[in-house]
Amino acid sequence: MVKRYLKVISLEEALALLAREFSCIPTTVQVPLEKAAGRVTAVPIFARYSVPEIHLSAMDGIAVVSAETRGASEQHPVTLPRAARLNTGNIVPPEYDAVIMIEDVWEDGGSYTIRKAAAPWQHVRPAGEDLAESEMVMPSFHRIRPHEIGALATYGITNPEVITVRAGLVPTGSELVAAGTRPRPGQVVESNTIMAEAMLGDVGGICTRYPFVEDNPEKIRGAVACAVKENDIVIISAGSSAGTKDYTADVIAELGEVLVHGIAIRPGKPVIIGRIEGRPVFGLPGYPLSALTVLREIILPFLRRYGLAVPEPPVVRACITSAYPKEIGSDEFILCTLGRVGDRWIVSPQSRGAGVQMSAVRANAFLRVPLASEGFNAGDTVDARLMVPEQEAANALLVTGSHDPVLDYLADLIRPSGVSLISTHVGSMGGIIALKKDECHAAPTHLLADDGTYNASYLKKFLPGTSVSLLCIAGRQQGVVSRDGIGLSGIPGRSFVNRQKGSGTRMLLDFELKKAGIAPSSLIGYDREVTTHIAVALAVKSGEADAGLCVYSAAKALGLPFVPVAEERYELALRTEHEQDPRLVALIDTVRSPEFKKILTGLGGYDTRETGIIRPGGI
Repeated sequence: MVKRYLKVISLEEALALLAREFSCIPTTVQVPLEKAAGRVTAVPIFARYSVPEIHLSAMDGIAVVSAETRGASEQHPVTLPRAARLNTGNIVPPEYDAVIMIEDVWEDGGSYTIRKAAAPWQHVRPAGEDLAESEMVMPSFHRIRPHEIGALATYGITNPEVITVRAGLVPTGSELVAAGTRPRPGQVVESNTIMAEAMLGDVGGICTRYPFVEDNPEKIRGAVACAVKENDIVIISAGSSAGTKDYTADVIAELGEVLVHGIAIRPGKPVIIGRIEGRPVFGLPGYPLSALTVLREIILPFLRRYGLAVPEPPVVRACITSAYPKEIGSDEFILCTLGRVGDRWIVSPQSRGAGVQMSAVRANAFLRVPLASEGFNAGDTVDARLMVPEQEAANALLVTGSHDPVLDYLADLIRPSGVSLISTHVGSMGGIIALKKDECHAAPTHLLADDGTYNASYLKKFLPGTSVSLLCIAGRQQGVVSRDGIGLSGIPGRSFVNRQKGSGTRMLLDFELKKAGIAPSSLIGYDREVTTHIAVALAVKSGEADAGLCVYSAAKALGLPFVPVAEERYELALRTEHEQDPRLVALIDTVRSPEFKKILTGLGGYDTRETGIIRPGGI
């Protein structure tokens, strides 16, 4: 049995080892021309025939013998002894060597008169003008661009030969179920090899996903041996860590050798690099974001050595919104949301959890924190690597603050306008601080003041002297969600799930508890915090808590009883100076649209009478 975790090496050392240990000879395949865009040519491509293959007219006019037009002028018109009427693209008969535009010809009863001589080969596309037979169209190792597909078709190329890498993907784990199957407790949908196939396929790899292999060393050994014989590289998903059922390193050692077990990256440290029969074999960690990091930072860069066109992510300099501390010794990769606010790029880290796949769905950028760094401070300027085209990132609308399920519907409705709404749930106070620092475009808020009003007093307090507007989303019902229909008076002594400090819901709860004379300490779990209304309802539905405070739409979505506590004003705070930003104009129009109001009504618990109204928020 191999030793768990050989010496952990740096990412740079791992990439250098791959370059040193493996001769990367790609496989070549022929692909239909329609599917060749983005692929890399394996050999030079030559024209199969000349284009055009024969002389063609470049104009509507007449074909002439240029020598017979000599001397023609305004004073001495020449009537031609012979000519042939042609349209653009017609074949020029072999006895003619020039074309005169029809606008310069006077026709009378079938004869043609001209007043200007024609030069030899005037307005004639000679054979081979575009490309001659056997001329090279493209060299080898050329990435075929979409607009070049038409040219290849013109030159007779129907099945270009391109390079590829055959990758065998072996998913392991007794807990795995196929995509489309709802997992039972203890089961997991196998997604890593689906992700790997998509990522490798995007750069021209050809993947074979093998059947699931249970946690049995002999069965894993058989599947890996088969994959090695049939592919250029092999990727084994899961089983790379140090658990009692992690067999990947042992199997690779028995069939070949383990070169690396452990790379100083987070997430993704348990990755394995091995060699079997001269072929590279990779062991992916089971957590999806760990697998993503290994694929993006190790395997895809390695495929460049085969000649595949693996792009480098574009980089922009951005201001990070929150501190991100880390220990020295590992490169850490952080999924982020990124957008332009004013003239600055703003980047916000997502959750650190390696199993939280929605972080990858929400992210449009990522950061690399170098192994010798202790992290970033809020406000630092950092290199943000884009996961989308730069223009798409520039069109992002950053909405930071209080969570509500309607934000997702708003994001869906605004998308056709070319704007991607990205929401970050940090609570109402967190949103106001982000707005104060000009680090978001809009801050959803529902902060209740002592005088019973919402939002404006907080904006005046925390953004003094700043012109701010409040765009009303809706009045909304907040109340107690439970499994047995209890109200506020029934929650003392029951297990409770709360929202985070600084959220409007937490402040509303404290206000209502004080008004009812209920001590927060009487709620078991008062200090347990989640960041969304849906998370509150889900904790109640799963039995982790008896009750919580959330909006009606979240309780309704999960089919739970709901007892109203208060109706509040849920608004988006906007800096007035940015209101003419096209993204905010699109946001305001979307909030005011009949479609959005219809969604609010359908979700339930929202009063739309003031939806879309803008009022001053403070100065």
